[in-house]
Amino acid sequence: MTILGLTGSIGMGKSAVAAMFVELGVPVFDSDAEVHRLQGPGGALVPAIEAAFPGTTGPAGVDRARLGFDVLRDGAAMRRLELIVHPAVAAAREAFLATHGTAPLVVFDVPLLFETGGDKAVDKVLVVSADPATQRARVLARPGMTPEKFEAILARQLPDAEKRARADFIIPTDVPLAETRAAVARLIACLGTRSATLM
Repeated sequence: MTILGLTGSIGMGKSAVAAMFVELGVPVFDSDAEVHRLQGPGGALVPAIEAAFPGTTGPAGVDRARLGFDVLRDGAAMRRLELIVHPAVAAAREAFLATHGTAPLVVFDVPLLFETGGDKAVDKVLVVSADPATQRARVLARPGMTPEKFEAILARQLPDAEKRARADFIIPTDVPLAETRAAVARLIACLGTRSATLM
């Protein structure tokens, strides 16, 4: 089995590329989706997060906007949150690997792959990238996003240029979707795991 780490800064099109891998028959572990599940209604992490950050949860689970406001600009608070979230996500990732143990290729979709040292747990790293203007336009089009919040998120992420320098593979997303999809298919073939859906 080859474990491919998929990462990219906010607004770079990582989710779209992850969906392309799924469409082409490659199992993808989406760490963000797992965090949402763990922090959603009845989620396993809700009590611990409420204890660490009082008033940030409710019947719908964690109020991500409020929690984000509390931790984005506070490094110590962010570390407290990571100590709650990261072990739970790691356990879910191990269960994913057990489920897909016979797959020749799996993808770990991790936004902060380099920042958290997750690149050491994968065989190869794919970075998705787009030009800064495209990135900014995508992010600021999101509901509730502001330029200040965008800058705070960027401050927690390695610069795109550094991610690209450390990548084994780079796929651009500021091109037509068909080109990006073709690049994903070529990468699957390059890794020697061509899916029947590509034949």
